[in-house]
Amino acid sequence: MRRKKSRSGVVLLLLVFLGIVGGVLYLANSPMFERNAPVIEAPESMYWNLRKPITVVIEDDSGIRHYRVTLNDGKRDFVVAEETLQVPEKRVEVAVRLPRAGWNRRTAVATMIVEATDASRWNMLRGNSALKKTVVEIDAVRPSAYVLANSYKITQGGSALVVFHASDDHLKDVAVKTSFGKAFKAEPFYKEGYYAALIAWPVTEKRFRAWVEASDEAGNVAKAHVPLFIERYRYRRSNITLKDRFLDGKIADLAAQFDETANVADPLERFKIINEDIRNKNEALIHKLSSNVSDRLIRRWSVKPFHPLKNAKKVASFGDHRYYYYHGRLVSESYHLGLDLASVKMADVKASNPGRVVYAGYNGIYGNMPLIDHGMGLYTLYGHCSTLYVSEGDDVRRGEVIAKTGKTGLALGDHLHFGVLVQGIEVRPIEWMDAHWIKDNITTVFETARRMIDRKRR
Repeated sequence: MRRKKSRSGVVLLLLVFLGIVGGVLYLANSPMFERNAPVIEAPESMYWNLRKPITVVIEDDSGIRHYRVTLNDGKRDFVVAEETLQVPEKRVEVAVRLPRAGWNRRTAVATMIVEATDASRWNMLRGNSALKKTVVEIDAVRPSAYVLANSYKITQGGSALVVFHASDDHLKDVAVKTSFGKAFKAEPFYKEGYYAALIAWPVTEKRFRAWVEASDEAGNVAKAHVPLFIERYRYRRSNITLKDRFLDGKIADLAAQFDETANVADPLERFKIINEDIRNKNEALIHKLSSNVSDRLIRRWSVKPFHPLKNAKKVASFGDHRYYYYHGRLVSESYHLGLDLASVKMADVKASNPGRVVYAGYNGIYGNMPLIDHGMGLYTLYGHCSTLYVSEGDDVRRGEVIAKTGKTGLALGDHLHFGVLVQGIEVRPIEWMDAHWIKDNITTVFETARRMIDRKRR
């Protein structure tokens, strides 16, 4: 009898022990006792312009119970944010501002200390804590920025040159920005602190305004208006009637080449896809490739007038807004963003200026097409070629034969589609074919800017 009681007592003690161990293990692995310290999202170092608060994010799975943010100006600690949350939150955003009184306004470098404790029951119910320090370099001064020289005017669909000065101890970015959202990258020019950028006014934009914008690491921004005379231009509108022979011939042949039209039987639908979707895809590639601008310092840059085809006749204009009709119904529309030139069949196409080939291949409606980078964000395009004599990566010389004209892509007769782009925007080729325009708007602007820079250096 005593043995049975003894055994039952041992079993009871064992069950109690196992229960206690199980309870401890359960609690140790319970979310209430999680052991991960809060995560404080703040950089090791940063710049601050004082105008915008510093945003600090604190996160924890069990919730933030308490946080405190302290700023030190080198002499004193200032608690600028502190809170004990009655209901813990998994994510807390803290806006850090300068203390209202006592702060040394001459402080150039401060220290921000963020402390946080979570709602876990770990660590003897005290929870997990984290601390992070950030070195804050204070910079409330805007960069210096002003325009040195620029083209007198810009025409809708055309180009212009801007040379400007920008400087700051912590300069981050410089660009020429526009009213239509495009930011033109500027290249370092001639001497330290000076920059140059070719800019463009797209055909489809009705208004144009440009300004130089310089920003620093602290978020300070300086702007300087570019004083250009704005010349609007009314481009041609063409109403084109689609013929069955064209739809069943050229369009049918092209449709067989593209995945987008492989299973489309309706001729009008095939034309619409080619003229819009395929065109957009081909132009997206062109825009991407022609948007690259060098970071290298340029001391001198010049171009000769572009005349890619000898004894050529213009057969289609730049900027032509084309509306396509079939039996009186509007089917599609597009812009012609190049100059069509024709002479004899399979005529030599020459590079008028040196450059590097960034693309040479078949590009949908543009057919066989070389694209050449001439520097300063200026690119030239040669579409519908029959034969290409250059490859991607080739350096071409002035006067070198790069291709022969043809009718590849969306072209009916043998001709050259000559396009000029500035940082991914198609511009008026006629400007870059005109020696007087180049002298007045490019060469003279660079010369004027160099003289002004040299005078400032004396």
